[in-house]
Amino acid sequence: MAAQEPRDGGGTLVKRIAMISVVVALVVLAIKYAAYHVTGSVALFSDAMESIVNVVAGLIALWAVSLSYKPADSDHPFGHTKAEYFSAVVEGVLIVVAAMLILREAWGAYLVPRAMEAPLTGIAINAIATTINAAWALYLIRRGAEKRSPALAADGRHIMADVVTSVGVIGGLLIATATGWSILDPLMAALVALNILREGYLVVTSSLSGLMDQAMHPGEEAQVRDLISANADGAIEVHDLKTRLAGRAMFIEFHMVVPEAMTVGAAHDICDRIEDALKHEFQGARVLIHVEPEAEAKQTGVPVL
Repeated sequence: MAAQEPRDGGGTLVKRIAMISVVVALVVLAIKYAAYHVTGSVALFSDAMESIVNVVAGLIALWAVSLSYKPADSDHPFGHTKAEYFSAVVEGVLIVVAAMLILREAWGAYLVPRAMEAPLTGIAINAIATTINAAWALYLIRRGAEKRSPALAADGRHIMADVVTSVGVIGGLLIATATGWSILDPLMAALVALNILREGYLVVTSSLSGLMDQAMHPGEEAQVRDLISANADGAIEVHDLKTRLAGRAMFIEFHMVVPEAMTVGAAHDICDRIEDALKHEFQGARVLIHVEPEAEAKQTGVPVL
């Protein structure tokens, strides 16, 4: 038998994932700091610095996820789902702060180059942390998409960016160790900083789009149109379709034109049929249908949508 969805719409599972994410970030931070401590590498220091951001961002994501699953109340009749966007925005800002600190350290190491100690040991330790991060990032991205959680998805994307930079750092340090070019250490740190600056920009802009009531993805909106058309038998026309996202929640509203002689009960049955189809396909969808008489049709004779 398939596992049942928790009564809170998956909130317990999402919060559990957010809590585990903090623990994973702490473990990875400890491993990466050990790699830096062994080598004294500024590039490995930059990698550890980004893991500090992951810990703080994980704590913020946990708070935001917990708040987003609070039920609607008199002050927030549409719920608290947008709280997760604030988490992602704060995470983006933290990424920028970390990048500035890394650039400062890289500049200092560039001015005063220093040789690494036990580089291969440090690189091996860092590789362990990178492997853990990669597995966890993939899991977060998948779960974030399944649960429509901006906080989990943003956390996953950020950790995956961390993985990419870690791989670059490892590659650069291996070259530096083989060639003796110590200048590669601060250069790799600077590249890490620039890459996470880019990631911070993407996280913030994506979250701001959500706060500005971004419409559903065109592909999903096309599905909405198809579902309405397939379940609107008896209606004359549907127009003024609007959609917007608020975290995992989505709002769908449109006008439905019915024949003048149709009873309220019959029109209600059509609305129920459409709502059921949309909510079955899009969990968390909230549907608002404004029923109008046929005199309000915008294109007489044109089928629904």
